[in-house]
Parts: sequence; C-alpha cells; structure tokens
Amino acid sequence: MTTTMNSPSPEGLSILFADDEKELQEIARMELPFYGHRVTVCPDGYTAVAALEKDRFDCLIVDLDMPGMNGIQVIERAATLSPATEAIVLTGKRSLETAIAALRFGVIDYLSKPCRFSELNELLSRVAQRRRLKQRTAELQRLERSQSSRHTQIVGESKSMQGIAKLVSRVAPTNSTVLIRGETGCGKELVARSVHEKSLRCDKPFIAINCGALPEHLIESELFGHVKGAFTGADVQRQGLFEAANGGTVFLDEIGELPLAMQAKLLRVLESGDLRRVGDNQITHVDTRVVCATHRDLESMVESGSFREDLLFRINAFEIHVPPLRQRVQDVMDLARYLYLRHHPEHASIESIFSTEAIELLLQHPWPGNVRELANVIEHATILCEYPPIMPEHLPKHLVERRLRRDIKAATSEPVVVPLREAPKSLKELEVLAVQEAVQRHHGNKAAAAEELGISIKTLYNKLNSVEANNKKAA
Repeated sequence: MTTTMNSPSPEGLSILFADDEKELQEIARMELPFYGHRVTVCPDGYTAVAALEKDRFDCLIVDLDMPGMNGIQVIERAATLSPATEAIVLTGKRSLETAIAALRFGVIDYLSKPCRFSELNELLSRVAQRRRLKQRTAELQRLERSQSSRHTQIVGESKSMQGIAKLVSRVAPTNSTVLIRGETGCGKELVARSVHEKSLRCDKPFIAINCGALPEHLIESELFGHVKGAFTGADVQRQGLFEAANGGTVFLDEIGELPLAMQAKLLRVLESGDLRRVGDNQITHVDTRVVCATHRDLESMVESGSFREDLLFRINAFEIHVPPLRQRVQDVMDLARYLYLRHHPEHASIESIFSTEAIELLLQHPWPGNVRELANVIEHATILCEYPPIMPEHLPKHLVERRLRRDIKAATSEPVVVPLREAPKSLKELEVLAVQEAVQRHHGNKAAAAEELGISIKTLYNKLNSVEANNKKAA
C-alpha cells in the first residue's frame, strides 16, 4: 500500500482508493491530491479493509470487480468498521444489477470505467457537501438536546428536590420502569423528561401520552397502532406511539385513568416488549422504556378493582414522589427566577428580578396549582413588566387580593403573641427568639421581618423551618 499526502483544501477529503489496476492507482496518487484531497491507495480489497481497521476515511472509492475480496464485500465491511464513510463505486460493468447491489449499502453513485477524474471530483464535491450537511444536522441536534436538557432541569435547593435529583441520576441509566407520584402540576413530566435526558436513550424519542385525554375507543390504536381496514376510518396503516418511541421512552401520564381492558394489554407489552396492532395478526417487538405518573392513590384503586395489582407491581419498579410546591416554599423563588429567564434569558445577569413586595406575595401564596400555576403567574408578569424588577401590579390580581384580605383580617383581630421562653441560654436560642419576635412585630409579614433583621427572606424561612422541625422532634 502506498500513500500520497497533500495539504487538503477546505473542501479536501480523506480518501481510500481501492483498485487492482496499477495504472488507475498511479493516476489516483497524482490526480486526487491535485484537487486538494488526501489519498491512501490500495491494490486489493483485503488491503483496503486493513486500512479501514486502522484509520478513518471520509470517502471510499472502490472497484467492484477486484479479485479475492470484491468491492461489495469491502463496502459491506466499511459499513461496520466506519459507518460515516461515504462510498463511490468504479465498475467496468455498467448494469442495473451492479447498481442495485451497490446502492443497497448506501453508495452515493458509481462511475463506469474508463472514467475521467474531473467526473470523479464532481462526485467528491457532493460527498463533501453531504458531510457538511450531516455535521450541521448533528450540531443542530446536539443544540436541541442541550436546550431540551435545560428545560428538564430539576430546580430547587430544598432537600426533597435535591433528593429527587439524586434518585433520577441513579435510575436514569437503567431500563427500569419508573412511577412518579404527586399532585397535578407539581412537575411530574419534568422529572420524567429528566429521567429520559440522563438515560442512554437520550438521543431517541421521548413521547408523552396523557392517558386521561385519549378517547376510550381509540386508546389501543393510539398506543399500539392499527392496520388498514381494522375499523371504520382506518384508511391507512398507522404506527402506534410505542413503535414511534422505539429505542426511547414513553411517558404515560395519569396512568390511573387507563381502562381495565387496556391495562391488561399494556401489562403484556411491559413484560415482553411484544405488541399487536389493531387488526393485525403479526407480533411487533419494541424496545421502549416506560415512565408512568399519577396523582391518584393506585393502591386504593387496586382495592376497589379499578386498577390491576399486577400492573401496579410492574410499573412501580422504582418510585419517585414529587412534593407539592407549598411543602417546599424555599424553592419558590428559585423556580420563579428560572421560569422568568425562560422568557428573558438576556436578563440572566440581573440579580433583583423580583421586588421585595412581589417576593412576599409569591412566598405567601399556597400554590394549589403547584409549579404549573407558578409558571402561569410568571408568564403573566413577563407580559406586563417590560424590564425588572417585577412589582405586585405585574402579578395576577388574585395574588394581590389574597394579600389584602389577609392584611384586613390581621388589622381587625388581636395579634397572637407566642409566649417566649425565659432566660435563653445559647446564641442559637437568642437568634430563634429574634426571628420569632420580628415576625410577630410585623404581623406575619416575613419579608419585612427579614429586612429588619438584615437577612434574606430565604434565610428567614430556613430558620423558621428549623424551629418547626425542632419543635416536632421535641413533641
């Protein structure tokens, strides 16, 4: 094997040229570098395969009619050893049979001998263009995955959310089914997407299905597909969502809404990976990971006979519980900032996106709609507020009205003073008393209390939560 190297032009390719004709070998050594390409010349198929095992090439130019190992065999080995290598065929037998045999392995085109190297270089220009498009597509896909992963970030410094992040990192690389429990709007789908993004299936589809939103008579067709003529309106064969997500992840949201009949069919797919399209006699195998979510008490549903116990065992291989937002108040402002920056990433350098008054309103709201409600509130604020900080007037009226009702109630009633213990004996106890007294003086206005004490609102909440936890232990 002889190699001729030249400094490639911007369009230059790394080429493996395999032909048993010595005259063509010499021409390739001289002509291909003239066009700016790097070339490795091989006299037969065996040498070409050895070169493919050692190095990577942008393009393979191979004669179909070499003795020993022919061109088709070399292309077949190249598809395994170097799938990104494009192939061009040279042949002295211009026939449909030869073309079909070559194209089956993804060959770009073929030239009949004798051929001009100017024609070959035109094909090489197409190869270079194809490679640029593939590289650009790969870059866009990486960017899309990167942006998608930012939208699946688990936000929050609370112990519960940090614990969920650790659970996700442990279960994501496995193929286990995952059951995510929690109230509506608390972020179950985000956790499911995070499981997918951190898994080995991250470059495959993630398909979310709301089981409660599917019409009962179409659920089986939506999940598993159907063949043409399976039922009225089935004019063409259709792939189901499990097949569409093959290699990736299916997220079955609100799994508790699935009818019993479908629960049995789903159980079969989970256990074997085999499904049957509606109206089809053939079995189709899929490799699809399943993540489920529910806000229902599935154990109670099992007792009432509305949910299969064996399906519950199957989907509950690994469980993650997402707490409601009211139980992790310390995460509210982190989430609020994160949600705001999704609309205005250019404001990431601004520290005070929310005013003190707006922070107080957000922290004191009970969030019955959880993170979904918070997302709507922040979107409302971004529409009204042209530039930070967000003020109370930028928030939905019901948050402000709730604050007014609370203030009126506090003004018309005697403040309840919590009797404090006498003679505190430690600095920590003095600190606790100072926090409690400040909150009492401001009639429960924690933002004002924090400002008086010279600490952040988050620090104040952490100290109050610590006091509450200690009281529970003491009790």
